Amino acid sequence: MRKQQKVALITGITGQDGSYLAELLLKKGYKVAGTIRKSSHFVYANIGKIQDRLTLVNADLLDPVSITSALKLTRPDEVYNLASQSAPSDSFKQPIHTAEITAIGAHRVLEAVRSECPQAKFYQASSSEMFGWVREIPQNEETPYNPANPYAVAKLYAHSMAKIYRVSYGMFVCNGILFNHESPRRGLGFVTQKICYGAACAKAGVKTSKYLNEEGEPVVKNGKVSVGNLQAKRDWGFAGDYVEAMYLMMQKETPDDYVVATGETHTIQELAEEAYKYVGLNWETHVIVDKRFIRPTETGPLIGDASKAKKELGWEPKVNFKKLIKMMVDENIKRLSR
Repeated sequence: MRKQQKVALITGITGQDGSYLAELLLKKGYKVAGTIRKSSHFVYANIGKIQDRLTLVNADLLDPVSITSALKLTRPDEVYNLASQSAPSDSFKQPIHTAEITAIGAHRVLEAVRSECPQAKFYQASSSEMFGWVREIPQNEETPYNPANPYAVAKLYAHSMAKIYRVSYGMFVCNGILFNHESPRRGLGFVTQKICYGAACAKAGVKTSKYLNEEGEPVVKNGKVSVGNLQAKRDWGFAGDYVEAMYLMMQKETPDDYVVATGETHTIQELAEEAYKYVGLNWETHVIVDKRFIRPTETGPLIGDASKAKKELGWEPKVNFKKLIKMMVDENIKRLSR
């Protein structure tokens, strides 16, 4: 008898993580569906190559009726909740919106799954930002949370609710506590992509970019990129590696929470040094600190201990820091040449 094809529903499928996860699940033989908002544009760059193999359904994390409708339409075996307001810096400017989408939005999805398809496995995208003003280094699944920004508080609410639903209703619910993960698909609102794009522009001789930053100014202006705290430390990995960990969590017989990280930490200055060195230039000539991009409160140093994921899931990161930066700069150079 032929095994029935698994169905996965991904919220946030057009984002960085959602697109990589969709590609992975298609390779695994899944039927993949994803939610899009009616107000969204209809050109989805991250899923362009696979869009004809996906089922896209209208749903909004602000609207529980639309979430329930998406579940009824797709009847998923697995639900991956990746949709959120995902920029910690923006959460200071939009704290209520962040809470509505990232915290209550996740709760709406959890409740809809409990009501409509309680046998479906559920993955919640948690974040290393929950550790905030860190109480120990490195951070693992037992490290106390101490959020330092509205985004982190919202993520902690969703994370805690996921655990409550797992224990209270016997649902299969996993939390992936993912440390920073980047890729060529990362948006320009994130410092990693901003710097890699700036390095590509410098290599190509672009003095002023057509793309705008959070302040509505060119990301590259007069040959320079503006960033915040150069000494902020992060544990950066490759998003394509991290979605594999998501998938592996959902294949376990018993749900649990896992830290996903490389175990290495780098400053934003090191990132800039690496990106500009790769194109043969001095970062100090092209990167400037702008106090508008410094968070009111800084987290970290964030560095993850993924021993549990490595032992129980057999997961290992494949792309190191230097290779990740090279990938991102190369893709930006290609885009500029087009």
